[in-house]
Amino acid sequence: MEMQHFYYDNKIVKKFLYATIFWGVVGMLVGLILAFMFLFPNMTDGISWLSFGRLRPLHTNAVIFAFVGNAIFAGVYYSLQRLLKARMMSDLLSKINFWGWQLIIVGAAITLPLGYSTSKEYAELEWPFDIAIALIWVAFGVNMIGTILKRRQRHLYVAIWFYIATFVTVAVLHIFNSLALPVSFTGMKSYSVYAGVQDALVQWWYGHNAVAFFLTTPFLGLMYYFVPKAANRPIYSYRLSIVHFWSLIFIYIWAGPHHLLYTALPEWAQHLGVAFSIMLLMPSWGGMINGLLTLRGAWDKVRTDPVLKFMVVAITGYGMATFEGPMLALKNVNAIAHYTDWIIAHVHVGALAWNGFLAFGMIYYLIPKLFKTKLYSIGLANAHFWIGTLSILLYTLPMYVAGFAQASMWKQFNPDGTLVYGNFLETVTEIMPMYWMRAIGGTLYLTGMLVLVYNVIMTVVKSEHKVTDELAEAPALQRVSKGRVSGEGWHTWLERKPVLLTIYATIAILIGGIVQIIPTLVVKSNIPTISSVKPYTPLELEGRDLYIREGCVGCHSQMIRPFRSEVERYGEYSKAGEFVYDHPFLWGSKRTGPDLHRIGGKYSDNWHFNHMYDPQSTSSGSIMPSYKWLIVGEGAQLDKSMTEKKMEAMVSLGVPYSDEEITNAQTSMIEQGTQIEKNLYNDPDFVASYEADKAASGEEFVEMRNREIVAMIAYLQRLGTDIKVKDLIDQTVQN
Repeated sequence: MEMQHFYYDNKIVKKFLYATIFWGVVGMLVGLILAFMFLFPNMTDGISWLSFGRLRPLHTNAVIFAFVGNAIFAGVYYSLQRLLKARMMSDLLSKINFWGWQLIIVGAAITLPLGYSTSKEYAELEWPFDIAIALIWVAFGVNMIGTILKRRQRHLYVAIWFYIATFVTVAVLHIFNSLALPVSFTGMKSYSVYAGVQDALVQWWYGHNAVAFFLTTPFLGLMYYFVPKAANRPIYSYRLSIVHFWSLIFIYIWAGPHHLLYTALPEWAQHLGVAFSIMLLMPSWGGMINGLLTLRGAWDKVRTDPVLKFMVVAITGYGMATFEGPMLALKNVNAIAHYTDWIIAHVHVGALAWNGFLAFGMIYYLIPKLFKTKLYSIGLANAHFWIGTLSILLYTLPMYVAGFAQASMWKQFNPDGTLVYGNFLETVTEIMPMYWMRAIGGTLYLTGMLVLVYNVIMTVVKSEHKVTDELAEAPALQRVSKGRVSGEGWHTWLERKPVLLTIYATIAILIGGIVQIIPTLVVKSNIPTISSVKPYTPLELEGRDLYIREGCVGCHSQMIRPFRSEVERYGEYSKAGEFVYDHPFLWGSKRTGPDLHRIGGKYSDNWHFNHMYDPQSTSSGSIMPSYKWLIVGEGAQLDKSMTEKKMEAMVSLGVPYSDEEITNAQTSMIEQGTQIEKNLYNDPDFVASYEADKAASGEEFVEMRNREIVAMIAYLQRLGTDIKVKDLIDQTVQN
């Protein structure tokens, strides 16, 4: 049999590894800055692009798509070539994948701090980036599938099944969740095509499965390749890997609604999410067991090999996170944990242990191999491991305690039926020591990352070799029967049919999404309408866009659950029909501050004005930063140039603005803004400072009614005011 000679492309792997390390440092540094903002809320006082609300999506995107994303590409490009005995199909597509991905990340690093955000969790980037991501992802997929088709190894190893499922599912999730209507094709503003409850369901179908198919399945593929390689042992169970793969990709896609328990989402969708989340425990732990038992007979290596140390803790972290996920999907547990720091702990067990440690192990494994040398310092790698492990404990354990404290304090009642802790800030004050411990844990984790950077740099510097393409040889793939040959199992046959395997995987992941999402979109009874709910006025619409720009949804929910404690604290629980004009939905997933769905009319315009200028002046002990740039400075003037186009876009999405309302939008904004400005004159301190500012500014003076703060106040004062509890009771009695 003639042997064919070819070269593995190692240079592309090196590029992605370097990018992984660089963006890892950036993403973790931004996260650490955010952790310290809880302790020093005004540490970036007055700098809009360094505010918490704008940096938070930068942190999540940098860690998920820059750090983890580049690690996925590095691992896939390295392992895929060797598993298939073939060079990547196209060097050009590999380069497009690399440079295109880095340009998207740089664009995100620029636009997110500038406030260009859709507000959708893990999908904050605006529509031009959505298109770019889709194109680069397709380039990656075409290159991967093309390489599979020209392979010299007949059967596809389990890692490749996970790579295929990742490509297909992420493409489907990204495209459908990112469907949005741009306000202008020359601008960066767009509105989700879905509204309210439907938008929430689609977003968490995406959000949950972005975790599943970007942070989990590709890393499981990497686990199935690198753990056996590092341990020099075969995978524990081939049969278990089959069950693990198919059950995981089928069940995972159904579980998204568990993020929306006790919300306005239809009950049937919530129950489906709970049921499949519980089932998800079995395939998840099947993967963990398969990974850990691969080390049978090799545990002595774990004592001395830092690569295996990182991978063992990574797999253990995966097991912990995937046990906790189904537990959090139980409605009685979710009622306690949701909106609290318990969820932050849960997320970071997965991110720091599973994704972070597996990426570190892979880096320590690959760098010496690519540079044909030994790691500069095993001792430093071991030190990194112990620093990282300690940091995970210091980060997550205090967050669990904080979550328990929040839930307990929010739900405590006095004998007379009043809340024991009626002031939300009492909970915030109580958990400040936990935030200090979290910041210390984050500092240690970043320190460990910097140890890795030093170790990698020294390994590269001291190596006598540069990274070159690696010569390999394998016989050409011989044709065999299309059907099953004698003694060939069904799945063994499928493993040599990559197109068919891809089709089956696609069907498996589409079933859950179709069953959950299509009925919610097309069956009107899922979202009962409320006649008193009207579209936002032009000024309120502009204020809502400012709320999105400033990232307020990262700290405040707009969804009151039907619990006695929440109704007592915030007001009547939220109804599905109240959100029919919300493009996008803004229910939130964390309460660093109180829920705002019934905030309208609760406080005066002056209170909101002072609260945005100096939160501590109205709420002693608040950790909310100030938003002075909405009130003073060059950027405080409200941009009204696109208001009519925004309303026209909303009309295209089904919001019933009339032609007259759109034509009179500017007049309407002046009238509503003037009324708010008039209300602000009730405060003598405001009058004194405002009039002094007017006298000093001359012709450049911007009247208060034309400033961003007035639009924000208009929006906040509208929240939750479309329905009155008495009207709902009367309507129910009549029916």
